[in-house]
Amino acid sequence: MSFVAGRGSVSGSPGSDAAEGGPDDAGQAGKGSPDSDGRARRWARRSAVPLLAAATGALPVLIFPTIGWWWFAYVCLVPLMLVVRAAPNRRRAMKLGWYGGIGFLIGVMSWLIPTLSVAILVLAALLGLFWVPWGWLVWRLLHGRPDALRAVAAIVLVPCGWMVIETIRSWQYLGGPWGLLGASQYQQHPALVLASVGGVWLDSLLIVAVNTAVVVLIADWGRCVVAYLALAGMAAMVAGVCAWAPQPRLTGAVATIGVVQPGGSANEVDRTAHGEALTRTLIGAKPDLVVWGESSLTDDLGTDPALTAQLATLSRETGADLLVNVDAVQGDSGGIYKTSVLVGPQGLTGQSYAKIRLVPFGEYIPLRPVLGWIADLSKAAAVDRRRGTQNVVMTVPEPGGGTLRIGPLICFESAFPDMSRVLANRSAQLIVVQSSTATFQDTAAPQQHASLAALRAAETGRPVVQATLTGVSTAYDPFGRQIGHPLTTADRGTAVYRMPLATGSTLYDRWGNWVPTLCCLLVALCAAGGGLRVWSERRKASTRG
Repeated sequence: MSFVAGRGSVSGSPGSDAAEGGPDDAGQAGKGSPDSDGRARRWARRSAVPLLAAATGALPVLIFPTIGWWWFAYVCLVPLMLVVRAAPNRRRAMKLGWYGGIGFLIGVMSWLIPTLSVAILVLAALLGLFWVPWGWLVWRLLHGRPDALRAVAAIVLVPCGWMVIETIRSWQYLGGPWGLLGASQYQQHPALVLASVGGVWLDSLLIVAVNTAVVVLIADWGRCVVAYLALAGMAAMVAGVCAWAPQPRLTGAVATIGVVQPGGSANEVDRTAHGEALTRTLIGAKPDLVVWGESSLTDDLGTDPALTAQLATLSRETGADLLVNVDAVQGDSGGIYKTSVLVGPQGLTGQSYAKIRLVPFGEYIPLRPVLGWIADLSKAAAVDRRRGTQNVVMTVPEPGGGTLRIGPLICFESAFPDMSRVLANRSAQLIVVQSSTATFQDTAAPQQHASLAALRAAETGRPVVQATLTGVSTAYDPFGRQIGHPLTTADRGTAVYRMPLATGSTLYDRWGNWVPTLCCLLVALCAAGGGLRVWSERRKASTRG
């Protein structure tokens, strides 16, 4: 593991920090001030490479919906890594890694621009710092013509380093797991099988490993057997997993789910009336459950008996319980919660779930005393929502006399692999996502959000249905395959999905987030080994001195 940290370059050599500035940085001693044209040319030259790093860092935006070039994922990081490895020294490589991270974040989070406005630049600059050590790692292992040892180290550690970044920034308070590279493969069967083994994380790891092997080939074209063997090994691994990985077993039972998508409306009364009218069109479909989207109601049902009675009547008419979503002050708490509430023929069933993971800036502002100014520059939340405390599995009666166990998630929560895994391990038969993307209707967010349901289904071996107030409503079977036709952002209406139920558990259900954990441990061990080697060499040098 000592290959991570090598000896520093001799001061003044091409690879040292002292050589970071070029002739243009050294000044012109004894000469007059350069003219404005000369300054402009130098500024342009010095700005070109950082801008190039940011531009190449943003290329992964092409692999996600709506553009959807999923195949490009396997080379999308190659341009950025080529820019970083060409840096004259490690300090410049670390800066270029930062610029690349800023470009990546602005690209994959571009749908947030209508909400955050210019504040997205500040957030991208802060979160982009996670790419600084990754830039050093790429340069350390891939600059020049890497020998076999460095090539092996790069193909292992560069993807692991990227996984460390994805793991850290997936923390809910830093924005959550949005824009994970593996999520771009939601329509590819091999990728869905990999997700059942290691979650979306395993897909991301494979993507970065392939990108790294391609860079090794470019760095030493035609002669690096390591890269060819690595690519062949990854292909064999994917084939083996597809043939061997345990998959869920269909039980033969089917749950009929009605989805209501009325569209957003500033008039809350009209929104509710439209949802009720659409629900009545499902009477002949005989659904087992009717699902409304996120924030479909803005009154607490516990304190509004008239509205509760209306919904209970709807439940009797359709012959199914209603899963609605309330965005309102809850009881006497004084706090606003987003809550999934199950309403039956007799009224409230007593089963509800309050959203645990909130959207940063959309539903609350982190460190509001410090960052509250962002609300003045953007559409960030004026009032913080409050959090629930735990996941809930609800029991829904079926017309045939059986029961259906559903695990509700609310909007942003479907981006977190661990939340659907918890529901599956608590015996949920169906995962239900209630969402609304009213703020982002004209961006890539609705399609990207809907695509995450495929990954959650494949990871857990449980069907997933997503109902939106406005956005994209869709459904996926236990293998991550789409069921029926989605309702798009332009649609206002209902859809009925026949969801095949399955039993058994996937390896991801059993093992959890073992991929990011293993990557973080490997990077930490190698960093510790490199640090010990540097310390040992310095100690020997001081002893000889």
